[in-house]
Order: sequence, then structure tokens, then C-alpha cells
Amino acid sequence: MKTLEEIAAQLEGYDPQSLPVAQVQAFLRELVSPIQETQDVDLLEGLNRILAGDLICPIDVPPHDNSAMDGYAFAGVQLDSPQPLSLRVAATAWAGRSTLATATIGPGECIKIMTGAVMPAGLDTVLPQELAQLSPDGLSVTVPANVLRRGDNRRLRGEDLQRGQAALRRGQRLAPAQLGLAASLGLSTLGVYRRLKVACFSTGDEIVLPGQAPREGAVYDSNRYTLIGLLQGLGCEVIDLGLVADDPAQLRATFERAAREADAIISSGGVSVGEADHTKAMMRELGDVVFWRVAMRPGRPMAVGRIKTAERSTVMFGLPGNPVAVMVTFLAFVRPALLQMMGCTDAPPPLLKARSAQNLRKKPGRTEYQRGWVDTDGQGQLQVRTTGDQGSGVLSSMDRANGLIVLHHMQGPVAQGQSVDVMMFGGVI
Repeated sequence: MKTLEEIAAQLEGYDPQSLPVAQVQAFLRELVSPIQETQDVDLLEGLNRILAGDLICPIDVPPHDNSAMDGYAFAGVQLDSPQPLSLRVAATAWAGRSTLATATIGPGECIKIMTGAVMPAGLDTVLPQELAQLSPDGLSVTVPANVLRRGDNRRLRGEDLQRGQAALRRGQRLAPAQLGLAASLGLSTLGVYRRLKVACFSTGDEIVLPGQAPREGAVYDSNRYTLIGLLQGLGCEVIDLGLVADDPAQLRATFERAAREADAIISSGGVSVGEADHTKAMMRELGDVVFWRVAMRPGRPMAVGRIKTAERSTVMFGLPGNPVAVMVTFLAFVRPALLQMMGCTDAPPPLLKARSAQNLRKKPGRTEYQRGWVDTDGQGQLQVRTTGDQGSGVLSSMDRANGLIVLHHMQGPVAQGQSVDVMMFGGVI
């Protein structure tokens, strides 16, 4: 395991007093390691879990050639004639029944077939019911000329997935589509990594809990509720350690408990310049921790490292105290790091390109995350505008946003109409 000093030495021009966003992300990729413990879970409990091994198909999907729609199945070789084709209806094939699977259907014959029904040997084409010209007695059907090609409307055995093929890969996060795919293979359980355990708490004598009476100079603790919601959405097991006062004994006990019980620790508050020194001092005393001033807005102060006990070393993220800064630093840094710890190998969601509906002020030399709302203009093109006051304590502007406008490190002011990158909340928050 590399020390923080060794990790920092790999970063060219590393400066903890002005650290670019990209260097923070590179540092965290080296800091964290995936957990190794696995477990089997019921398919219905697999949402947002991380697959612990390749999922190999035990069967072909579909397991047999079948009809893609209701209609009439016949041998497509008979379409070689440019004339309409008249066929006698010899039988009916129903989905879920295999009585006709080995039937012999001769030239000039067809079968009425339902969607999903097995195609008998020798039949390879289906005339959709709505195109069929049925005789008055229902005993024959005419296939119009030039409406079908041989093989139309037939699903082939193994066309979707073949037996022995890797249907899903280790490290994939299981969304509804992946659960449905596993179910289509007949699987009822999946091997996944255990849930990541994350301890979370807020610090500060100026913080009071929701439900308590307000007092002068104090604010309600919103950060812990935001963080717990983000962690639960990520699929983590949350250890809620509540609100901790700026008291050395309480801070020590909380950090030590978190390090014993969790894989990662997230605290908010106590890392800014000028704040009470107890939190930072306790981080230093109990672990290997670095304090950064990140070249970003919002979210400049941040601490990362490891809190150590006799048994283990636990990754720690010390986030700013301002509510929006907490959310932004979590999305930019903590979320990717936790996914790596969870064993997830999915590519990060791509940034969306949208036209700025207004002028945006920006100085080169830092990354800015501005709260924005993406919609379409009169021509159907994507556009984005800010949601108002961008102060790091204005949580209501985050409520009005559906994404973060990402203005990159060396980017300058943006003129109305220019394209910008947006980190959309959908699938992330």
C-alpha cells in the first residue's frame, strides 16, 4: 500500500495549496483499492450491486428459432417466384408449446403461428398477420408478392446470447436491464461484491439537528442527510454516526469507531482555513492525512487520507462544510473513488454538450461547477442556463438544477451560444 507521500510524488507539480481537479482524481485512484469479499444475492436484491465475476450463459437465448410476430410461417425458398404465393394452412403453433417443433410442413403449406412459438424444422419465414390475405374458409392464405424476404420475422436460436458466452462482465453495476438479462438466462441468484460500508458524520458546534429548536448563530445539519441520500443511491451500507461536536474526545471516539466499522469515512466541516483545529488535529493524530486547497469552485478545502487502527487502515474523505460544496466534491471526487472501492469498472457517465443560454463568468486556473438547468430551445437544440445564485451555501439553487455546468481548469469566460459540458444528475444523484 502506497503512502500519501508516495502517491503525491507521482503527480507532476503537486501543490496541496492549489491542486487541479484532475490531480485530485488521479491521487484518489491511487489511494483506494477494491474490496474483495463476495456474496450471492437473490436476483431481486441485485439492483446497484457490482458483479463479482463474469456471468456465463448456461443456455442459448432464445433457446430455439421462434416467430417474432403473429402470422404464418413457411419455407422462404418459395418466395423465389415473383408471383403471389398461395399456401394451405396445415396447423397452428402456440407460444409455449412444442407439439409442432418436429412437424413436417410440405411445399405449398404453412402454419398459423403466434409470437414466440417454436418454428418447425424447414420453416424460416413469417408473414405478419396484417399482411396476410386469408381465404373465406380460413384454410389458405396468400402471400403478396415483393413484401417479404426469406428469413423475415424469425428469431434465431442464440441470436441474443449463446451458451458459454459472457453475458455480463465482472465489475458491471447491475441496473434493471442487467437484472432482466440475468433472469432471461434462468438465474435466480448472482455473485456480487459485498456492500461497501461507509461511515458518515457532520462536525461543528454551530450545527443543530433537524427537529431541535433553533438557536442564534446555529444552522441545521443538511449535509449528513444529503450525503446519506447520495450513499444510499450508490448502493452503500451507511453507518450514520450523527453530529459530532468540536470536542477532541468525541472526535477521537467517532473516528476510531468509524475506522473499525467502515471501509470509508466521510465527514463534513472542520477542514477549512480558520475553522476549529480539533477535527484536522485529530485526523493528523489518527492517520496519514493530507489537506488540500483544490483549484475549484465550490469546494476548495478538502482532506483525504487514511485513519488507522490496530487492525486496519480506513480511507477518509474530509469534505467542506458548505452544503453545495459537499455535493459537488462528492460527485467530482468521492463518488468515483467509492465506485472503484466497490469493484465497479463501468466507464463514468459522459459529459453532455449543451449551448449556454447566457454569458458565464470564469477565470482560467480553476474548475467551476455551476448549477444549471438543461432543456431545449425553439429549434430543439440542447441549452443550459444557471439556476441563480451560485454561492456554496445556496442549496436551493441545487434543488432547481438538473445538472452541473463544468467549466474546465484552463477555460475562460463563456459567451452566450457557446457549447459547454454538463454533468447531468440523472443516473448520478
